[in-house]
Amino acid sequence: MRLSNNLIYKQNIGNVLDKQQMVMDAQQRVNTQKKFLGASEDPSAFTTAQLLTDRIQMNEQHQKNAILLNARLTTEESVLNNINDTLFRVEMLTIQAGNGAHNEIDRQSIASELKEIQKSMLNLMNAQSEDGRYIFSGYQDQTQTYLYNPDTEKYEYQGDQGLHSIPLAENVRIGSSDNGFEVFENVDARLDVVSYNGAATSTATGTVYVENQDEFDLFHKENFDRSPSAPVGANTYNVVITPPVSNITSSTYEIMRNGVPLVPPITGDLDGETIQFNGLKIDIPEDQTGQFDFELEPLGKENILNTIDQLIIGLEDETLDNDQYRQYLADALVQVKNSSEQISFTQSRLGGRLNALERVMDSNESLDINNKASRSDLVEVDIAEAISDLTKHETALQASHATFGRLANMSLLDYI
Repeated sequence: MRLSNNLIYKQNIGNVLDKQQMVMDAQQRVNTQKKFLGASEDPSAFTTAQLLTDRIQMNEQHQKNAILLNARLTTEESVLNNINDTLFRVEMLTIQAGNGAHNEIDRQSIASELKEIQKSMLNLMNAQSEDGRYIFSGYQDQTQTYLYNPDTEKYEYQGDQGLHSIPLAENVRIGSSDNGFEVFENVDARLDVVSYNGAATSTATGTVYVENQDEFDLFHKENFDRSPSAPVGANTYNVVITPPVSNITSSTYEIMRNGVPLVPPITGDLDGETIQFNGLKIDIPEDQTGQFDFELEPLGKENILNTIDQLIIGLEDETLDNDQYRQYLADALVQVKNSSEQISFTQSRLGGRLNALERVMDSNESLDINNKASRSDLVEVDIAEAISDLTKHETALQASHATFGRLANMSLLDYI
């Protein structure tokens, strides 16, 4: 009889403990909202869910990167907008300085405003991101982008040509900045001649200035020899003067290239009139003999800070004649225009990156929703179903307790 009672007791205790474990498991599923409490319950689903969790975490980091990238690109966009607005003001002042009615005091006033603009421009080109890094210094973003070198008397770029990028998705990186070399240094200078007073090889005196820039640009681009193996004098032109002979009353000239006549020949009378040649204005006094040489200047680059510096020098130099003064203004107008175009080109690329960033962020957000939904289907519990299971197991446990209580108090006398 004792053996029988002990067996019944143990069986009911075991049943109660099983029911208690079921309640605890159901309670834990409700609290954690997880379908499986351990990998052993469904190894395949558990592994897949872990892979999805890793992807979700990586995607969250990519979204944080996207927010950072958006802030940096927006900051750069604002800086470039300000620089372009400033360039427009420089252009207006340069045009204003070309007004023949302006006197020296007017020019000094314009120069004073340009000095303040130059300071503002320097600050913008040395702009920093929210974490203190110089936006336009490339990989050298702890180094100030532009500094004035008193030895060369020029503003010099201190960065490199590096381009930072930030990962935004698997195999997707977007540039987070533009270096100053591409934005400010890679700006074409105005095409010109090497010296307005001619080359050192000249035996006659004279001057040569660019009068029609568009015509000269076309001539320069078609004729300048950029080959490293070009012979000495390949880009030198000669105005060869022939004194009057027999019944000819004035000297004549022929324009040659490095001593070789042009085809067709370019000739004329040297009668004190200006010689017009492919956008150039060449002035040689009538009494000169020999030849006047001039050389085409190679294509160069110039940043806007040095362009403004040269413009200020031209405005403040009272010894310049009108032709020389006009060359300073022409340099500034062309280079300001080229700088503005380079800024606009950079803005266009930046806008493309911002658009790409928006698309990647949208894609990441959709991917995040899909991954979370897939993970939820695999391992997250249906809360309504989980509560129902908990209630069911609690009811079963209460019934087991009640049954065990009655059986535990039973004795043989209850049946006599």
